[in-house]
Amino acid sequence: MSEVGTLKSIAVLGGAGKEGGGLALRWAHAGHKVIIGSRDAQRAQDAANEINAKIGGTNASGAANGDAAAQADIVVLAVPFSAQRATVESVADALAGKILIDVTVPLVPPKVSRVQLPDGGSAVEAIQKLLGEGVKVVSAFQNISAHHLTHLDETIDCDVLVCADDAAAADEVVALAKEIGLGAWNAGVLANSVVSEALTSVLIALNRRYKVPDSGIRITGITPQ
Repeated sequence: MSEVGTLKSIAVLGGAGKEGGGLALRWAHAGHKVIIGSRDAQRAQDAANEINAKIGGTNASGAANGDAAAQADIVVLAVPFSAQRATVESVADALAGKILIDVTVPLVPPKVSRVQLPDGGSAVEAIQKLLGEGVKVVSAFQNISAHHLTHLDETIDCDVLVCADDAAAADEVVALAKEIGLGAWNAGVLANSVVSEALTSVLIALNRRYKVPDSGIRITGITPQ
């Protein structure tokens, strides 16, 4: 595993989508090698080409999900809740010994502005139980608008809550978040991820009520480190 603060190879499964694509764009712009993962390798490469055009570089590439996960130091899961478990199961062998950053939000259309957590509580914690101790699952980035991420010249006025049972893994993800212009905080164990997962529906409700595209959160009372 790479040291905190060093450049890493990051696979973003679901990187052809809005949220995953925004994170991939930011990390590629920061200098990391980013592998876009998709069920369709050509769709992944097309998304990578768009990122490279925006950053004027070659840091992004595309591959099928399994190949993307195998190539990376860190894997990011940015797929819809309905595809979360199946995607993880399809790449599980490539995740051993790595950090998996799960961005999953358990939204259940059409009532996406209503909190609907799965029966077991945290959707991300369920993935840690599925994969076992050989993979360090970290919950993060659920509450950051893709609208913010895709504008590289924009200062993002939002914080990220990072939860994991492995504190060192959480701190590494905090560092990755700060690299792309986000405030980020180690918010404790993975079970605490229920707050971030539920908060997304609250933010969607706020967006609708106040007619804005990108409400977010800030943590106050702590001096930024």
